[in-house]
Amino acid sequence: MEGEISNFVMVWTLAVISLTYCHTICQTVPSGTKRLLAISPVIGLFFILPLSLTTISLGGLTSFFIAWLCNFKLILLAYGKGPLSSSQSCSLAYFIPIACLPIKIRNPIESAKNEEHPCSEINERGLKSPMNYVIKCLVIVAFLPAYERKDRVHPVMINLMYCVHVYVGLEVSLAVVGAMVRALIGVRLEPQFEEPYLSTSLQDFWGRRWNLMVTNILRPTVYLPARSISSCVIGRTWAPLPASFACFLVSGLMHELIFYYIGRKEPRWVVTSFFLVHGLGVAIEIAAKKALAGKFHLPRVVSGPMAVSFILATALWLFLPALLWCDAEDKARREAMAMVDFVKETWSVVRFSFIMIVSR
Repeated sequence: MEGEISNFVMVWTLAVISLTYCHTICQTVPSGTKRLLAISPVIGLFFILPLSLTTISLGGLTSFFIAWLCNFKLILLAYGKGPLSSSQSCSLAYFIPIACLPIKIRNPIESAKNEEHPCSEINERGLKSPMNYVIKCLVIVAFLPAYERKDRVHPVMINLMYCVHVYVGLEVSLAVVGAMVRALIGVRLEPQFEEPYLSTSLQDFWGRRWNLMVTNILRPTVYLPARSISSCVIGRTWAPLPASFACFLVSGLMHELIFYYIGRKEPRWVVTSFFLVHGLGVAIEIAAKKALAGKFHLPRVVSGPMAVSFILATALWLFLPALLWCDAEDKARREAMAMVDFVKETWSVVRFSFIMIVSR
């Protein structure tokens, strides 16, 4: 684990240095192909750096942050678009965290428009209440006895617990990152999740509730260009269908890459299939809404359970097996045990130091 931490420090040191270079480039090189060529070595480096890490907690998150999100932001920056091209990113102190972390600075005007969302429990920092995260963590703690007695629990129930575990782990991890950034640079941030279990449709789940930083970065990099091209072929009315499907295809490929970073196993394209199935489902939803033109819609009490059931069923069928194929279960267990040992050792040192101070 010590070697992993050393590699983690090295990876992020190189990332910060590289982003400092990109910040200088965007000040001196005009947007367009020349800027893209100037920052393309950094994009290539960011695909290589995660290969130095092997853990889920450090390697998985780092690959998500720099190989996916940061690289897509840099591509947008090359053409003068995206979050790195805004006035908020002019300072290097803002540029680096916005580039390499899954954060979005909270816009007061947009926030006022979104106040009607019933699931929003956002405090003045742009994060949910601490109790929200505590409750979710307690749910995971309640799963631990079942994990210890897997042979006595139905496999489907265990896999459902794993799905909830992945969701809570990802949300809490991103919330911790957001809280740290908020403390360092003092800005209000957008939350990354909006209670996805309350989704009323696949569009609602993927577009408004699940891992919103990915949604925000796929829209300008994939959706808008694909919709523009599709409009020339099939017209503006139906252009959103192939554009949405393209987003899911790209998301599936990036998940394959992240899973490779975690497990270093040859891709089986199962997780890509998961996203293609959902891309098809979203396309069907869009087509149905356009065809019905508001004449008919399912009540929330019906559409919500249907959407969540479909998401869970496909996750159990395609997404979770792909994650377990990367030895995620064994790695997560070893990392959790290492964290427990670290906490125990730290507590022992603190307690010993306190006793020594008191005894003087």
